[in-house]
Amino acid sequence: MSVRVRFAPSPTGALHIGGVRTALYNYLFAKKHNGSFILRIEDTDQARFVEGAETYIEEALKWAGITPDEGVNAGGDFGPYKQSERKVRYKEFSDQLIAEGKAYYAFDTSEDLEDMRERLKEARVANPQYNAITRMQMSNSLTLSEEEVTERIERGDPYVVRIKLPRNEDVRFKDIVRDWVVVNTAAMDDKVLLKSDGMPTYHLANVVDDYLMNITHVIRGEEWLPSAPLHVLLYQFFGWEKQMPALAHLPLILKPNGKGKLSKRDGDAGGFPVFPIAWKSPEGEVAAGFRESGYFAEAHLNMLAFLGWSAGTAQELFSLAELVEAFSLERVGKSGAKFDPIKTKWFNEQYLRLKPDQELATLIKPIAPKVSDELLIGVCGLM
Repeated sequence: MSVRVRFAPSPTGALHIGGVRTALYNYLFAKKHNGSFILRIEDTDQARFVEGAETYIEEALKWAGITPDEGVNAGGDFGPYKQSERKVRYKEFSDQLIAEGKAYYAFDTSEDLEDMRERLKEARVANPQYNAITRMQMSNSLTLSEEEVTERIERGDPYVVRIKLPRNEDVRFKDIVRDWVVVNTAAMDDKVLLKSDGMPTYHLANVVDDYLMNITHVIRGEEWLPSAPLHVLLYQFFGWEKQMPALAHLPLILKPNGKGKLSKRDGDAGGFPVFPIAWKSPEGEVAAGFRESGYFAEAHLNMLAFLGWSAGTAQELFSLAELVEAFSLERVGKSGAKFDPIKTKWFNEQYLRLKPDQELATLIKPIAPKVSDELLIGVCGLM
Protein backbone atom coordinates (compact mmCIF):
# COMPACT_ATOMS: atom_id res chain seq x y z
CA MET A 1 0.00 0.00 0.00
CA SER A 2 1.34 3.45 -0.89
CA VAL A 3 2.32 5.84 1.91
CA ARG A 4 -0.58 7.88 3.27
CA VAL A 5 -0.07 10.32 6.15
CA ARG A 6 -2.31 12.94 7.73
CA PHE A 7 -2.05 16.17 9.65
CA ALA A 8 -5.09 16.42 11.91
CA PRO A 9 -5.27 19.69 13.87
CA SER A 10 -8.18 20.82 16.03
CA PRO A 11 -9.77 24.22 15.23
CA THR A 12 -9.40 25.48 18.80
CA GLY A 13 -7.16 28.50 18.15
CA ALA A 14 -3.94 29.51 16.42
CA LEU A 15 -1.63 26.89 14.92
CA HIS A 16 1.60 26.78 16.95
CA ILE A 17 4.86 26.24 15.06
CA GLY A 18 5.01 22.81 16.70
CA GLY A 19 1.90 21.94 14.69
CA VAL A 20 3.42 23.37 11.51
CA ARG A 21 6.53 21.25 12.07
CA THR A 22 4.34 18.15 12.48
CA ALA A 23 2.62 19.00 9.20
CA LEU A 24 6.00 19.57 7.54
CA TYR A 25 7.45 16.22 8.65
CA ASN A 26 4.31 14.44 7.45
CA TYR A 27 4.52 16.27 4.12
CA LEU A 28 8.25 15.54 3.65
CA PHE A 29 7.77 11.86 4.50
CA ALA A 30 4.86 11.52 2.06
CA LYS A 31 6.70 13.22 -0.80
CA LYS A 32 9.90 11.26 -0.12
CA HIS A 33 7.92 8.05 -0.67
CA ASN A 34 5.67 9.32 -3.48
CA GLY A 35 2.71 9.14 -1.11
CA SER A 36 -0.22 11.35 -0.12
CA PHE A 37 -0.42 14.09 2.51
CA ILE A 38 -3.92 14.57 3.95
CA LEU A 39 -5.38 17.47 5.94
CA ARG A 40 -8.09 16.31 8.33
CA ILE A 41 -9.89 18.61 10.76
CA GLU A 42 -10.54 17.01 14.16
CA ASP A 43 -13.43 19.11 15.45
CA THR A 44 -15.11 16.62 17.80
CA ASP A 45 -14.52 18.88 20.83
CA GLN A 46 -17.33 21.31 20.09
CA ALA A 47 -16.93 23.08 23.44
CA ARG A 48 -13.45 24.30 22.46
CA PHE A 49 -14.26 25.13 18.84
CA VAL A 50 -13.08 28.64 17.84
CA GLU A 51 -14.65 30.46 14.91
CA GLY A 52 -12.09 31.19 12.20
CA ALA A 53 -9.52 28.66 13.41
CA GLU A 54 -10.09 26.24 10.52
CA THR A 55 -9.57 28.98 7.93
CA TYR A 56 -6.47 30.09 9.84
CA ILE A 57 -4.98 26.57 9.70
CA GLU A 58 -5.52 26.36 5.94
CA GLU A 59 -3.99 29.81 5.33
CA ALA A 60 -1.00 29.07 7.57
CA LEU A 61 -0.19 25.85 5.71
CA LYS A 62 -0.64 27.59 2.36
CA TRP A 63 1.80 30.36 3.36
CA ALA A 64 4.32 27.78 4.56
CA GLY A 65 4.12 25.93 1.23
CA ILE A 66 2.68 22.71 2.71
CA THR A 67 -0.03 21.73 0.23
CA PRO A 68 -2.41 18.84 1.03
CA ASP A 69 -3.08 16.21 -1.63
CA GLU A 70 -6.42 15.40 0.01
CA GLY A 71 -8.59 16.90 2.69
CA VAL A 72 -10.83 19.81 3.54
CA ASN A 73 -11.17 21.92 0.34
CA ALA A 74 -8.69 19.66 -1.48
CA GLY A 75 -11.21 16.83 -1.92
CA GLY A 76 -10.38 13.14 -2.22
CA ASP A 77 -11.95 9.69 -2.13
CA PHE A 78 -11.82 9.19 1.65
CA GLY A 79 -13.94 12.09 2.92
CA PRO A 80 -15.55 13.73 4.63
CA TYR A 81 -12.34 15.14 6.06
CA LYS A 82 -14.02 16.92 8.97
CA GLN A 83 -14.84 14.69 11.94
CA SER A 84 -18.08 16.44 12.84
CA GLU A 85 -19.43 15.25 9.47
CA ARG A 86 -18.68 11.60 10.30
CA LYS A 87 -20.60 11.42 13.60
CA VAL A 88 -22.86 8.48 12.66
CA ARG A 89 -19.92 6.25 11.74
CA TYR A 90 -18.28 6.60 15.15
CA LYS A 91 -21.40 5.39 16.95
CA GLU A 92 -21.51 2.30 14.73
CA PHE A 93 -18.00 1.36 15.80
CA SER A 94 -18.75 2.21 19.43
CA ASP A 95 -21.81 -0.08 19.32
CA GLN A 96 -19.64 -2.84 17.87
CA LEU A 97 -17.25 -2.68 20.83
CA ILE A 98 -20.15 -2.75 23.31
CA ALA A 99 -21.72 -5.76 21.58
CA GLU A 100 -18.39 -7.61 21.78
CA GLY A 101 -17.87 -6.78 25.47
CA LYS A 102 -14.91 -4.50 24.79
CA ALA A 103 -16.63 -1.29 25.87
CA TYR A 104 -19.53 -0.36 28.16
CA TYR A 105 -22.07 2.35 28.95
CA ALA A 106 -21.26 4.55 31.95
CA PHE A 107 -23.98 6.69 33.58
CA ASP A 108 -21.85 8.29 36.28
CA THR A 109 -22.49 11.98 36.99
CA SER A 110 -19.67 14.47 37.53
CA GLU A 111 -20.47 14.25 41.26
CA ASP A 112 -20.11 10.43 41.15
CA LEU A 113 -16.71 10.76 39.51
CA GLU A 114 -15.55 13.38 42.02
CA ASP A 115 -16.69 11.18 44.93
CA MET A 116 -14.77 8.25 43.47
CA ARG A 117 -11.60 10.34 43.19
CA GLU A 118 -11.97 11.60 46.77
CA ARG A 119 -12.43 8.04 48.09
CA LEU A 120 -9.29 6.92 46.31
CA LYS A 121 -7.32 9.91 47.60
CA GLU A 122 -8.41 9.10 51.15
CA ALA A 123 -7.22 5.54 50.55
CA ARG A 124 -3.88 7.09 49.50
CA VAL A 125 -4.12 5.97 45.89
CA ALA A 126 -1.52 8.06 44.05
CA ASN A 127 -3.30 8.26 40.71
CA PRO A 128 -7.11 7.95 41.09
CA GLN A 129 -8.68 6.73 37.87
CA TYR A 130 -11.64 4.89 36.36
CA ASN A 131 -10.09 1.49 35.69
CA ALA A 132 -10.49 -2.28 35.88
CA ILE A 133 -10.86 -2.09 39.67
CA THR A 134 -12.87 1.07 40.30
CA ARG A 135 -15.34 0.53 37.44
CA MET A 136 -17.00 -2.24 39.47
CA GLN A 137 -18.06 0.31 42.10
CA MET A 138 -19.52 2.77 39.60
CA SER A 139 -22.82 3.18 37.74
CA ASN A 140 -22.31 1.44 34.40
CA SER A 141 -23.52 -1.47 32.28
CA LEU A 142 -21.05 -3.78 34.03
CA THR A 143 -22.65 -3.20 37.45
CA LEU A 144 -26.29 -2.53 36.47
CA SER A 145 -28.77 -5.11 35.17
CA GLU A 146 -29.45 -5.26 31.44
CA GLU A 147 -33.03 -4.13 32.10
CA GLU A 148 -31.93 -1.06 34.04
CA VAL A 149 -29.37 -0.13 31.37
CA THR A 150 -32.03 -0.35 28.64
CA GLU A 151 -34.48 1.64 30.74
CA ARG A 152 -31.94 4.40 31.39
CA ILE A 153 -31.00 4.71 27.73
CA GLU A 154 -34.65 4.78 26.61
CA ARG A 155 -35.42 7.37 29.30
CA GLY A 156 -32.73 9.60 27.86
CA ASP A 157 -30.34 9.49 30.82
CA PRO A 158 -26.96 10.91 29.77
CA TYR A 159 -24.17 8.37 29.35
CA VAL A 160 -20.73 7.94 27.87
CA VAL A 161 -19.12 4.87 26.35
CA ARG A 162 -15.87 3.74 27.97
CA ILE A 163 -13.32 1.21 26.71
CA LYS A 164 -13.07 -1.92 28.86
CA LEU A 165 -9.34 -2.35 29.32
CA PRO A 166 -7.92 -5.76 30.19
CA ARG A 167 -6.43 -5.98 33.67
CA ASN A 168 -2.65 -6.17 34.10
CA GLU A 169 -1.69 -6.71 30.46
CA ASP A 170 1.38 -5.33 28.68
CA VAL A 171 0.78 -3.28 25.54
CA ARG A 172 3.82 -3.24 23.24
CA PHE A 173 4.49 -1.27 20.09
CA LYS A 174 7.52 -0.08 18.16
CA ASP A 175 7.83 3.65 17.59
CA ILE A 176 9.97 4.76 14.64
CA VAL A 177 11.54 7.55 16.73
CA ARG A 178 11.56 5.95 20.20
CA ASP A 179 11.96 2.23 19.44
CA TRP A 180 10.01 -0.22 21.65
CA VAL A 181 7.44 1.17 24.08
CA VAL A 182 5.83 -1.08 26.73
CA VAL A 183 2.98 0.04 29.00
CA ASN A 184 0.96 -2.12 31.41
CA THR A 185 -2.81 -1.58 31.45
CA ALA A 186 -2.62 -1.24 35.24
CA ALA A 187 -1.21 2.25 34.57
CA MET A 188 -4.07 3.12 32.19
CA ASP A 189 -7.73 4.03 32.69
CA ASP A 190 -10.95 3.20 30.87
CA LYS A 191 -10.98 6.26 28.62
CA VAL A 192 -14.23 7.67 27.26
CA LEU A 193 -14.70 6.77 23.58
CA LEU A 194 -18.09 8.36 22.96
CA LYS A 195 -19.20 11.47 24.85
CA SER A 196 -22.68 12.21 26.17
CA ASP A 197 -23.38 14.49 23.19
CA GLY A 198 -22.80 11.58 20.82
CA MET A 199 -19.49 12.92 19.58
CA PRO A 200 -16.42 10.67 19.77
CA THR A 201 -13.34 11.54 21.75
CA TYR A 202 -10.02 11.89 19.95
CA HIS A 203 -9.12 8.30 20.85
CA LEU A 204 -11.98 6.64 18.99
CA ALA A 205 -12.22 9.16 16.15
CA ASN A 206 -8.55 9.16 15.17
CA VAL A 207 -8.30 5.36 15.14
CA VAL A 208 -11.48 4.94 13.08
CA ASP A 209 -10.53 7.72 10.67
CA ASP A 210 -6.99 6.45 10.18
CA TYR A 211 -8.33 2.99 9.41
CA LEU A 212 -11.03 4.21 6.99
CA MET A 213 -8.57 6.56 5.26
CA ASN A 214 -5.89 3.85 4.84
CA ILE A 215 -3.33 5.87 6.82
CA THR A 216 0.00 4.02 6.81
CA HIS A 217 2.05 6.21 9.20
CA VAL A 218 0.93 8.39 12.11
CA ILE A 219 3.54 11.11 12.69
CA ARG A 220 2.50 13.34 15.59
CA GLY A 221 3.77 15.20 18.65
CA GLU A 222 5.26 13.62 21.74
CA GLU A 223 2.26 14.74 23.80
CA TRP A 224 0.24 11.92 22.20
CA LEU A 225 2.70 9.19 23.23
CA PRO A 226 0.80 8.38 26.51
CA SER A 227 -2.35 7.78 24.43
CA ALA A 228 -0.65 5.46 21.95
CA PRO A 229 -1.10 2.22 24.00
CA LEU A 230 -4.85 2.87 24.10
CA HIS A 231 -4.91 3.36 20.33
CA VAL A 232 -2.93 0.13 19.85
CA LEU A 233 -5.52 -1.71 21.95
CA LEU A 234 -8.35 -0.24 19.87
CA TYR A 235 -6.74 -1.58 16.71
CA GLN A 236 -6.56 -4.98 18.39
CA PHE A 237 -10.15 -4.83 19.63
CA PHE A 238 -11.43 -4.02 16.14
CA GLY A 239 -9.27 -6.75 14.58
CA TRP A 240 -7.30 -4.23 12.53
CA GLU A 241 -3.79 -5.13 13.70
CA LYS A 242 -2.53 -5.71 10.16
CA GLN A 243 -3.81 -2.29 9.08
CA MET A 244 -2.42 -0.41 12.09
CA PRO A 245 -0.23 2.52 10.96
CA ALA A 246 3.40 2.74 11.98
CA LEU A 247 3.80 5.28 14.80
CA ALA A 248 6.35 8.09 15.14
CA HIS A 249 6.18 10.56 18.04
CA LEU A 250 8.12 13.78 17.49
CA PRO A 251 10.10 15.60 20.21
CA LEU A 252 8.77 18.79 21.78
CA ILE A 253 9.87 22.25 20.66
CA LEU A 254 11.36 23.79 23.80
CA LYS A 255 11.81 27.34 25.11
CA PRO A 256 15.12 29.03 24.16
CA ASN A 257 16.53 28.08 27.59
CA GLY A 258 15.48 24.47 27.08
CA LYS A 259 13.22 24.43 30.13
CA GLY A 260 9.74 23.38 29.08
CA LYS A 261 7.57 23.53 25.98
CA LEU A 262 7.66 26.70 23.86
CA SER A 263 4.53 28.83 24.34
CA LYS A 264 3.01 32.09 23.15
CA ARG A 265 4.01 33.62 26.50
CA ASP A 266 7.68 32.87 25.74
CA GLY A 267 7.33 34.59 22.38
CA ASP A 268 5.70 37.64 23.97
CA ALA A 269 8.47 37.83 26.58
CA GLY A 270 11.28 37.29 24.07
CA GLY A 271 9.89 39.44 21.28
CA PHE A 272 9.59 36.67 18.71
CA PRO A 273 6.56 34.96 17.07
CA VAL A 274 5.50 31.37 17.76
CA PHE A 275 2.70 31.26 15.16
CA PRO A 276 3.26 31.01 11.38
CA ILE A 277 0.90 33.91 10.60
CA ALA A 278 -0.80 36.51 12.80
CA TRP A 279 -3.79 35.29 14.79
CA LYS A 280 -6.69 37.39 16.02
CA SER A 281 -8.69 35.71 18.77
CA PRO A 282 -12.49 36.05 19.01
CA GLU A 283 -11.84 38.43 21.92
CA GLY A 284 -9.82 40.68 19.61
CA GLU A 285 -6.36 39.81 20.94
CA VAL A 286 -3.74 39.81 18.16
CA ALA A 287 -0.70 37.52 18.25
CA ALA A 288 2.28 38.08 15.95
CA GLY A 289 3.10 35.68 13.13
CA PHE A 290 6.35 34.94 11.30
CA ARG A 291 4.83 36.18 8.06
CA GLU A 292 3.87 39.60 9.45
CA SER A 293 7.18 39.85 11.33
CA GLY A 294 9.09 39.87 8.03
CA TYR A 295 10.19 36.25 7.78
CA PHE A 296 10.23 34.48 4.43
CA ALA A 297 8.16 31.31 4.22
CA GLU A 298 11.18 29.38 2.92
CA ALA A 299 13.33 30.49 5.88
CA HIS A 300 10.57 29.64 8.34
CA LEU A 301 10.22 26.15 6.85
CA ASN A 302 13.98 25.57 6.74
CA MET A 303 14.28 26.57 10.41
CA LEU A 304 11.40 24.29 11.45
CA ALA A 305 12.90 21.28 9.65
CA PHE A 306 15.97 21.48 11.89
CA LEU A 307 13.94 21.59 15.12
CA GLY A 308 14.21 17.89 15.87
CA TRP A 309 15.74 16.55 12.64
CA SER A 310 19.31 16.47 11.40
CA ALA A 311 20.46 16.02 7.82
CA GLY A 312 23.69 14.41 9.00
CA THR A 313 25.76 16.86 6.92
CA ALA A 314 27.10 20.40 7.31
CA GLN A 315 24.46 21.78 4.92
CA GLU A 316 21.95 24.09 6.62
CA LEU A 317 20.08 25.78 3.77
CA PHE A 318 17.58 23.46 2.08
CA SER A 319 14.90 24.17 -0.47
CA LEU A 320 11.64 22.27 0.03
CA ALA A 321 12.66 19.85 -2.74
CA GLU A 322 16.03 19.27 -1.04
CA LEU A 323 14.31 18.66 2.31
CA VAL A 324 12.11 16.03 0.66
CA GLU A 325 15.19 14.29 -0.73
CA ALA A 326 17.14 14.38 2.55
CA PHE A 327 14.37 13.71 5.09
CA SER A 328 13.98 10.49 7.06
CA LEU A 329 12.20 9.71 10.31
CA GLU A 330 15.24 7.73 11.47
CA ARG A 331 17.16 11.01 11.80
CA VAL A 332 14.53 12.60 14.06
CA GLY A 333 15.83 12.84 17.63
CA LYS A 334 14.14 11.74 20.85
CA SER A 335 15.12 14.80 22.89
CA GLY A 336 13.31 18.14 22.79
CA ALA A 337 14.63 20.75 20.36
CA LYS A 338 15.37 24.27 21.65
CA PHE A 339 13.91 27.13 19.64
CA ASP A 340 16.66 29.66 18.91
CA PRO A 341 15.39 33.14 17.93
CA ILE A 342 18.88 34.25 16.85
CA LYS A 343 19.36 31.21 14.60
CA THR A 344 15.89 31.84 13.19
CA LYS A 345 16.91 35.37 12.20
CA TRP A 346 20.10 33.92 10.68
CA PHE A 347 18.02 31.65 8.44
CA ASN A 348 15.95 34.62 7.33
CA GLU A 349 19.09 36.65 6.62
CA GLN A 350 20.46 33.92 4.33
CA TYR A 351 17.24 33.85 2.31
CA LEU A 352 17.15 37.65 2.18
CA ARG A 353 20.65 37.69 0.66
CA LEU A 354 19.58 35.14 -1.96
CA LYS A 355 16.55 37.14 -3.12
CA PRO A 356 16.89 39.00 -6.47
CA ASP A 357 16.81 42.80 -6.16
CA GLN A 358 13.67 42.92 -8.32
CA GLU A 359 11.76 40.63 -5.91
CA LEU A 360 12.85 42.64 -2.87
CA ALA A 361 11.83 45.87 -4.58
CA THR A 362 8.37 44.40 -5.21
CA LEU A 363 8.08 43.49 -1.52
CA ILE A 364 9.13 46.98 -0.43
CA LYS A 365 6.90 48.84 -2.92
CA PRO A 366 3.79 48.94 -0.66
CA ILE A 367 5.67 50.96 1.99
CA ALA A 368 7.38 53.21 -0.59
CA PRO A 369 4.69 53.62 -3.27
CA LYS A 370 6.00 56.95 -4.64
CA VAL A 371 9.57 55.73 -5.22
CA SER A 372 10.35 54.52 -8.74
CA ASP A 373 10.93 50.83 -9.34
CA GLU A 374 14.37 51.56 -10.74
CA LEU A 375 15.49 53.41 -7.61
CA LEU A 376 14.00 50.72 -5.33
CA ILE A 377 15.87 47.97 -7.19
CA GLY A 378 19.11 49.94 -6.81
CA VAL A 379 18.52 50.51 -3.08
CA CYS A 380 17.80 46.80 -2.52
CA GLY A 381 21.07 45.92 -4.28
CA LEU A 382 23.01 48.30 -2.05
CA MET A 383 21.34 47.11 1.12
